[in-house]
Amino acid sequence: MRLQKYLSQCGVASRRKCEEIIRAGRVAVDGVVVTEMGVRVEEGARVLVDGKPALREAEKRYILYHKPMGEVSTVSDPEGRATVLSRFRDFPVRLYPVGRLDYDTEGLLLLTNDGELTQNLLHPSREVDKVYLVRVRGDVEAEALRGLREGVPLDDGRKTARAGVRVTRRTGDEAVLLVTIHEGRNRQVRRMFDAVGYTVLMLRRVRFGPLALGSLQRGQWRELTEEEVRKVKSL
Repeated sequence: MRLQKYLSQCGVASRRKCEEIIRAGRVAVDGVVVTEMGVRVEEGARVLVDGKPALREAEKRYILYHKPMGEVSTVSDPEGRATVLSRFRDFPVRLYPVGRLDYDTEGLLLLTNDGELTQNLLHPSREVDKVYLVRVRGDVEAEALRGLREGVPLDDGRKTARAGVRVTRRTGDEAVLLVTIHEGRNRQVRRMFDAVGYTVLMLRRVRFGPLALGSLQRGQWRELTEEEVRKVKSL
């Protein structure tokens, strides 16, 4: 088995991220640091990542977590902020977030030690739908809605793909919308509304593919049901 696939199956990270870890010289196989792709791991080989053993875990775990604002979606943070894994220090397997939610965004985040699944879900060709509940300042006009649905150029000049946008409530001073996208660009939903002249006051991811946040409260988590796992793997 190739090293990057082995690391992914160990739950170290997605296969693409594992390639970056290898290139950075953080992996050793039987005492030899490896920096090139294509190295094969034979049965019984001792693989270390940052000096710690990378062991293939037979049991895969899948956690649906309601990330609150004020946590970063990374394994560690150089600024010392709380991460989404802070609540799972004593969990029996090492978990990793599938994708990211911004520090000031809350909502559904999938955590797992299934690196292969992580890679599949995040691959752009999968186009997994992500649904956000968005509250913005002001009453969103029809022209802005049309732009959001058809795609808008962001601050980097790249136009977004078509999106599903539905207004669920208007108060005059604010509007609440459901926005469905399948891209994974950095802070995309906030930047989309910035592009059409509206400020996001609250952003919560309520659905990721077949998974729904439901009534799960901020900071709470649960394991996926067997049916949910089957649906996620079928994407």
